[in-house]
Amino acid sequence: MAQAHFTAELLDELNLLCLYNLDTSQEGIKVHSNAASEAVAAASRLHAKGLVTQADGGYLTPRGREAAHYAQELAGLLDPAELTT
Repeated sequence: MAQAHFTAELLDELNLLCLYNLDTSQEGIKVHSNAASEAVAAASRLHAKGLVTQADGGYLTPRGREAAHYAQELAGLLDPAELTT
């Protein structure tokens, strides 16, 4: 099996997934057209992958909710502040 790694594009997508509030399914995000080009492109890729409902963010799909959960959990596990607790 090939060794997996995070590309800059995947990191942009993970960062965007970390912005979602997983406590509710009634809250989405909007990536405005004047946002950083990386965020705009990441939102579009997440939409193409079926993880969010709109090309500019929107709501998480069921699969997107799962991805956001794992992204946020991984970010928490790798956060140096979390490692000392």
